[in-house]
Amino acid sequence: MSKALANKNFKQVVDLIRNARHNALKTVNKELIELYWQVGSFVSRKVDSDGWGKGTVEELSEFIQQNEPGIKGFSPANIWRMRQVFDTYKDFPKLVTLLRELSWSANLRILSKTKSIEEKEFYLTLAIKEHYSVRELERQIASGFYERTILAPPAREKMSTVLTENKNLATVLRDIHPAADTVFKDKYVLDFLDLPEQYSEKDLQQALVANLKDFILELGKDFTFVGQEYRLQVGNHDYFIDLLFYHRELCCLVAFELKIEEFKPDYLGQINFYLEALDRDVKKQHEKPSVGVLLCKTKDNEVVEYAMSRSLSPTMVAEYETKLIDKQLLRAKLQEFYDAETEEDK
Repeated sequence: MSKALANKNFKQVVDLIRNARHNALKTVNKELIELYWQVGSFVSRKVDSDGWGKGTVEELSEFIQQNEPGIKGFSPANIWRMRQVFDTYKDFPKLVTLLRELSWSANLRILSKTKSIEEKEFYLTLAIKEHYSVRELERQIASGFYERTILAPPAREKMSTVLTENKNLATVLRDIHPAADTVFKDKYVLDFLDLPEQYSEKDLQQALVANLKDFILELGKDFTFVGQEYRLQVGNHDYFIDLLFYHRELCCLVAFELKIEEFKPDYLGQINFYLEALDRDVKKQHEKPSVGVLLCKTKDNEVVEYAMSRSLSPTMVAEYETKLIDKQLLRAKLQEFYDAETEEDK
């Protein structure tokens, strides 16, 4: 047997070992969360029926340590958290199932850093889908991703009684990639860039590449980086795409053009040209048509709507923030939105 063939066969065994280890860890985590849930349920009942308080829970913690020496996770504070988790989710069986898919640390972050049950469900689902680490989950919560998602045009339209199209996406983009509304955001928060007060498009591009992990986290994990200033040769001329990505779910190349000022309609001509070159010369046969994203400092939605109304290219226009949006402001805006929805229903 050749060395290459042997290594190929051996790799299959290694893959089996890794899969088994991963499944074992998932099983252990589910059992641990189930244990904490049962303890939380027990303590909650005792608080209600027998008046258990802080002192009793401290005695319980000591008793556990004496009878199960070396066991971790049963400090008085953590036992109270188990009770809090139970009391928070006991009336939501669907969410109880989701709890078992995440680590205890991730569950506690969601419990302590979110307010409504809808927000908790949002982050539970997101963290499971995207396989977030605790650090990644914390950043999304801190950036107000829930509020931004609800307030973004696609989400507003889904919740509204009057459905309208998101005018930031060209119609052809939605036709070719029906999932585009859920993949791309109306606004991206790039607070990790630490840019100076005045910066150029080159500065923005280099900062994004230098912080690529955080940028991909903000974009979404199905994005894979292809290149910076990706070179396209058309005729005797060279052209360069600021940032080129590949999106696994959409199965297509995604070209990002960066603009440090407000959106202008003539930007569409440039990105359309790049997409045509990508589809003719770079796209593989099994891949879908390339997508273009104009990432601008700001945009006037009415101007975007006019510019996109006759666009035959799969493009979208988004804006970015270089400073973290205050969560209190986002929550206030979200409350305004809910109030308006309620008033409209009336």
